[in-house]
Amino acid sequence: MSGRNPPTPTRRTLLLAAGAAGLTTACGAAAGQGPGKVAVHGDNPAWAVPMTAAGKELKAVAGLELVPEVIPSLESFEQIVKSSLRTNKTPDMLKYWSGYRLQDLARTGGIEDLTAQWEAAASRGWVDTSLRDAFTYRGRVWALPMNLAYWVFYYNPEVFADNGLVAPQTWDEFETACDRLKGAGITPLHGTADGRWPSFIWFQEVLSRQDPQFYEDLMNGRRKYTDPRAERALRTLVEFFDKDWFTPMDMNHNTAAAAVLQGKVGMVPCGTWLGSTLVAAGGKPGQNLDAFVLPMADPAARPSMIFESSAFVSTVKGPDKKEALKAAGSWLHPKVARAFAHTLQDGSPNPQVPPANPMLDGVARKAREDKLWMLNRFWEQGPPELVEATVDDLAGFLLNPSSYRKVLRTMQERADEAWKVWREAEQS
Repeated sequence: MSGRNPPTPTRRTLLLAAGAAGLTTACGAAAGQGPGKVAVHGDNPAWAVPMTAAGKELKAVAGLELVPEVIPSLESFEQIVKSSLRTNKTPDMLKYWSGYRLQDLARTGGIEDLTAQWEAAASRGWVDTSLRDAFTYRGRVWALPMNLAYWVFYYNPEVFADNGLVAPQTWDEFETACDRLKGAGITPLHGTADGRWPSFIWFQEVLSRQDPQFYEDLMNGRRKYTDPRAERALRTLVEFFDKDWFTPMDMNHNTAAAAVLQGKVGMVPCGTWLGSTLVAAGGKPGQNLDAFVLPMADPAARPSMIFESSAFVSTVKGPDKKEALKAAGSWLHPKVARAFAHTLQDGSPNPQVPPANPMLDGVARKAREDKLWMLNRFWEQGPPELVEATVDDLAGFLLNPSSYRKVLRTMQERADEAWKVWREAEQS
C-alpha cells in the first residue's frame, strides 16, 4: 500500500520508469532460477521472512521453493504489476489485494483462474469458504488467500486496569473508556492521516458498527455517501474530535504502538498484522498488550468486523507457470499455511491452523463464537481509482472535521462517475 501522497505526473512517470526497470531486472533473475523455484513479487519487505518460512514447508510437501522479491517503488506497485502482465518479464506469482483490486487485475487477462485450486482446498477444509467472494470475479476464483488479518483495537490491559477499565463489550462502555482515559491524561484514540491510506480507518470502523449492511452496500456502489447514515458516521467522528479524543493526525502506527505500551495512548485500531510491531516495541500479549473487536454501536445490527486478506496470484506469462500453479495448489496446505501465519504472527485463512498467539486466539474465537459478519476492508472495496480518491477526501476531513458535509458531496460525485465507468467496463 502506498505510504506517500500521489506523485505529480512528472514524478509518477519517473517512478514508473524506475519501478519497471527494477521489475525487469528482478523478473529476469526469477526467470533464471531454474527448476523447483517460484518467484513471488510483493510490495512489503516485512513479508520476505514469512514467505521464506512457508517456502521451506512448500518444498517439503510439493518440492517447490518460494523466492520472495519486493518490487521497488511501492508507490507504483499496482501500475508496475499491470504493465508487467503485458510482457514476458512478468513474475511467476504475486502478493496482491483482494476485492475490486483483484477484479481489476483479472480484467487484464494476465492472471490465472485458480478456481480448481480453491475447490481442492475447500474440499479438504483448508480454507474458510466465507472468504471466497473476496477472491471471485465473474464466478471464478482468481487468487488464494494468504493471510487473514482481523481489524481490532489494540490496548494495554495494565493501563486499563489502573483506570478501572476492561475491554469494552458495548458501545457505551467504549465511550466510557474514552472519557475515563481522557480524564486520566491519556489520549484515548489513535487517528492518523500519516501515510495517506490510514485515513479510511475511522470511517470504516464507525460506519460498519453503526450499520454494517449500509457499509456493505455503500462500498459496492449500491448506496450514496450523501445518505444520512454516512453523514452520521462522520458526525460521530466530529464528536470525537470535539471531545479531544484523538492523537495528532500525523502520528504514525509505529509511534502509536509504542505510545500504547507506554500508557500515553489508549487504543489503536488496525489489522492484526500490527501485532508484530507492538511485540517488537515491547508488547507482551496477555500482560501489557491485548486486542478487542470494536462493539456494535447499534445493538440491533448484525454483529460484524472488518477483515483483510492478501491474494496469492499466479500469472499467465510467468516463466515457471506450471510450477506456480502447483505452488498455488499447495499454498493452503496446513503445514505451509501454519509456517506463514506463525512467522507473520497473523491469522490464517486455513481453519485447521491454530492461532499464532493467545491474542489472536481470543479475536478468532470472538469472530467464530459470535458469528461475526466479516466485511472486507475499505481499501479493497470499490474501483481502485475511486478508493484512492476517497482516501484523499477522508484525509481532508480528518484535517478539517468541520468540512464533513462538503467531503461527503465530493465523495459521491467521484463515486457516481467511477461506478459508471466500472459498470460500463463490466458489460464490455
